Amino acid sequence: MAASAPTQAEKAQRFQAVHAQGCFVIPNPWDPGSARLLEGLGFQALATTSAGYAFSLGKLDGQVGLDDMIEHCRVLCASTSLPVSADLENGYSDDPKTAAQTLVRGAEAGLVGGSIEDFSGTTTYDFTLAVERVRAAAEAVKKLPFKFMFCARADGLLHGTTDHEEIIRRLQAFEAAGADVVYAPGLKTLDELQRMTSVLKKPFNVNMTGLHHATVAQLAEAGARRISTGGALARAAIGALLAAGREMQSPGAFTWAAGATSGAEIKKLLG
Repeated sequence: MAASAPTQAEKAQRFQAVHAQGCFVIPNPWDPGSARLLEGLGFQALATTSAGYAFSLGKLDGQVGLDDMIEHCRVLCASTSLPVSADLENGYSDDPKTAAQTLVRGAEAGLVGGSIEDFSGTTTYDFTLAVERVRAAAEAVKKLPFKFMFCARADGLLHGTTDHEEIIRRLQAFEAAGADVVYAPGLKTLDELQRMTSVLKKPFNVNMTGLHHATVAQLAEAGARRISTGGALARAAIGALLAAGREMQSPGAFTWAAGATSGAEIKKLLG
């Protein structure tokens, strides 16, 4: 008899436990198929990618609305037995309470974790407002009937900020405001990562995109607790598609097919 699917509470317990066990990779699928394939490879948890999902719809990152994103989370969570966290952008609102309710809606869709960032889409939020948003989100998810791993993002490094001390100040304030995980995408060196993690208390999520030269072991040694891939997996898949398409156009060849995954391997991974 097949094992019954884990409940959301059980997924939440597993997600909390994996954060306590050491550093782990949390890849970012963009649809049910990629989620199930990554589960088949043995990963312990997954996270959505707003960019990857947008690309799959023929849109750019930031062009998917809240209702569509929540439905995407619902479908992705239902497709896998793994815990799923979500990139919920800025909570789809500048208002702290409204952004916090986006996390609650995500939890109602099956998520056991999620992040909001301190960037509105056009500008970085004022420090006081950024902290207020994190506090409101932390208070909202505490009322859920299971432990929701809330991640607070300081996105300044992606939007022109070079002041790492300001990023650290924000992350420390986010920790104090109740975030379970903190995240500063845009780091480019192991020294930058070490500088961040050495003064923070909560698990630190690092995006490997700017640190693809490093190994999991090196990122863990520098203090990362969680390693996400953001939109990189989706972009890698798109890169393979575009390379094949260009080869078929000129010189009019199909050598790309030699590296294609076999149907048998896909069948094995999908169980």
